[in-house]
Amino acid sequence: MQPTPAHDAYNPDLFALIPPGCARVVEVGCSVGALAKAYLAVHPRCDYRGVEVDPDYAEAARRQGANVYCGDIETMSDADFAEVGAADCVVFGDVLEHLRDPWALLSRLRAALKPRSRVIACLPNMQHWSVQIRLATGQLRYEPSGLLDRTHLRWFTRATALELFQSSGYRVVEGRPRIFEEPQREAFLPAIGALARAAGFDPQQAVTDALAMQYVFVAIAER
Repeated sequence: MQPTPAHDAYNPDLFALIPPGCARVVEVGCSVGALAKAYLAVHPRCDYRGVEVDPDYAEAARRQGANVYCGDIETMSDADFAEVGAADCVVFGDVLEHLRDPWALLSRLRAALKPRSRVIACLPNMQHWSVQIRLATGQLRYEPSGLLDRTHLRWFTRATALELFQSSGYRVVEGRPRIFEEPQREAFLPAIGALARAAGFDPQQAVTDALAMQYVFVAIAER
C-alpha cells in the first residue's frame, strides 16, 4: 500500500504546543521533515529525532536536520525505544490512527518516558460532519489522504481520543479542535443535531463535535 502523500507544510497547532528549548524532541511519523525543519529553525540546538517507516521520507527528513530511525515504531527494539522515551516531547502528528495498536504503543511509551515529558498528538475527527453525511448516504469511500485516508487503521472522535489516552495511562492537560472554513456544512448541522436528539444525546454537543477536522492534544503520563 502506498504511504500517505508527503508535503512540505507542517501543522502550526502542533508546532505551537512543542515547548521551546527542548533538549530532545522525537517525532513519530516525521514524514519528510517539515515540522523538524520549522522547529530547528527556531531551536537549532535541539536533538530532533524522527521515526519514519518510509525510507524515502526518512532520507528527506534527515536532510532537514533530523536524526531519523527508519522503521516501524510498533516493532522497535527496547534499546531503540528507550531513546524515544528519553525525549522531552514526543510528537504524533496524524500517526496514531495508522497504528495497529495505538493503545499498546502509548502504554509502552508511558513506561519509558522521563518524568514531566509530554506527548503531543493530532488525530483526525471521524465525527466530522462530512464523514457523517457520507456514511448516511452510503458514500464512505477510502481516499489517498485526509479523513478517509486508506492507510488509516483506527478511527477516533473527540470522546474516544480522550479515552485512548486515559486508558493508556495519561492525563490530557490540553486539547483544541482544528476547525476550518467550510460554508457548506451549515446545511447539514441541524440534521446532525436532530439525529443526536433522537438518540438521546446532547444535540448541541453533537453539532460542536461535528465541526473539527482534527484535534490536537497534550498529554502527560500518570505516575
